[in-house]
Amino acid sequence: MPAHEGRTYDAVIVGGGHNGLVAAAYLARAGRSVLVLERLDHTGGAAVSTRPFAGVDARLSRYSYLVSLLPKKIVRDLGLDFRVRGRTISSYTPVERDGRPTGLLVGGGERRTREAFARLTGGESEYRAWQRFYGMTGRVAERVFPTLVEPLPTRDELRRRVDDEEAWRTLFEEPLGVAVEDRFTDDLVRGVVLTDALIGTFADAHDPSLRQNRCFLYHVIGGGTGAWDVPVGGMGALTDALAATARHAGAVIATGHEVERIATDGRTAEITYRTADGEGVAAARHVLVNASPQALAALMGDEPPAPAEGAQLKVNMLLKRLPKLRDNSVDPREAFSGTFHVAEGYGQLAAAHGQAAAGELPAAPPSEIYCHSLTDPTILGPELVDRGYQTLTLFGLHTPARLFAGDNDAVRDELLKSTLAQLDAHLAEPLADCLATDQEGRPCIEAKTPLDLERDLRLPGGNIFHRDLAWPYAQEGTGRWGVETGHANVLLCGAGAVRGGGVSGVPGHNAAMAVLESPVG
Repeated sequence: MPAHEGRTYDAVIVGGGHNGLVAAAYLARAGRSVLVLERLDHTGGAAVSTRPFAGVDARLSRYSYLVSLLPKKIVRDLGLDFRVRGRTISSYTPVERDGRPTGLLVGGGERRTREAFARLTGGESEYRAWQRFYGMTGRVAERVFPTLVEPLPTRDELRRRVDDEEAWRTLFEEPLGVAVEDRFTDDLVRGVVLTDALIGTFADAHDPSLRQNRCFLYHVIGGGTGAWDVPVGGMGALTDALAATARHAGAVIATGHEVERIATDGRTAEITYRTADGEGVAAARHVLVNASPQALAALMGDEPPAPAEGAQLKVNMLLKRLPKLRDNSVDPREAFSGTFHVAEGYGQLAAAHGQAAAGELPAAPPSEIYCHSLTDPTILGPELVDRGYQTLTLFGLHTPARLFAGDNDAVRDELLKSTLAQLDAHLAEPLADCLATDQEGRPCIEAKTPLDLERDLRLPGGNIFHRDLAWPYAQEGTGRWGVETGHANVLLCGAGAVRGGGVSGVPGHNAAMAVLESPVG
């Protein structure tokens, strides 16, 4: 009989992704008995490092790439052996102007950034507007980010916390496109600003739902600064550290256990799961579900929420060398060390959205690219480092799941080809010439559509946030911590919780706090 049969746990956690592991570690360290049930043969969920290319010693952050929203409080509270490294360059965006290749390099110090703006735009006004705008978002970040691990504030409380009516209107009330168009005039600068509103979010700059504003907000408040850092050792270093901490504190982590249903009377619950050996049941005072709201509804037999839809292409690559750029004023090692924007001018983003909304693949697919190995070479084996190999990860925008419904494989291939063509337009050599090969001689490149992510990770519709991101304040039915459900002792601790999304651990922390405060059990 498995060790978890025949006893009642204080908490059973469904799913061993990073949020479930955060909750497990907090509760176990508080002296609660904890069982984590994970359907796969490993923990980590989307926050894993893998070797996707046969016979090649490169551990890539396969699904989730960068860290911004993980509070230092969680790392400190849990004593995690986990570090991040900052990127000296924020972004580089290539463009052709007046028949010549140029671009915008943001980072490397204030002087270099100011000069880069002046070269691109011919004056100082865009840089001054940039400073004012991100000065505003920085002040909002300082005030909003700490609230993510506190009980949900009301809308009025958060507004008072922000204490800046212009910022509140800009970020919380008006479509972001209004601010972008009012504050900036250069199409490329406008596009660079807007991209943070479109990561995994299919929306226009003027979408009246403001889903683009919510996405933008979460992308500029991380750490109280908005900085996006590289996880040392890859994303799996975080989830490995969390699993080790949870186990050390006494949590039981059972992989290969797929939960099939949850039954509760509000005080105790039975969790039925299946393994390779058959069916089993675990009992708990609390159940924390580290899965999507759709999965939670299915497990409980409740009415499912509205369908979610993802809208991104994810591409992982290993290169023999970084490609040379047509813009020879920029070192490729700098250009690729931050976020490398491709086809992300403001007009290009609008055109891509319009085409995708009409059911067509964007003619010029927008994307952004990161080279983690420039910041953290430890993800590559020593021989690859010595030979100058580098990783590239690409995140494509405005490719909603609906576009792949007819023939996922064929559409994926077509989209990958056109996405790389957009990159090649700014390179002095084809990217294909730089790709490494695996032990079978195949190019080291893999692409994942929203439907692939739905299949591999059970992300509903391939949505990396499980659903549209929510405002970080209380609304009807959100509960005290934003993790509560219609069942008193069942909590949602995945990305679909209020203040979920991204690699943050925030829903896991908040679900653990809700359990520790609860009178149930």
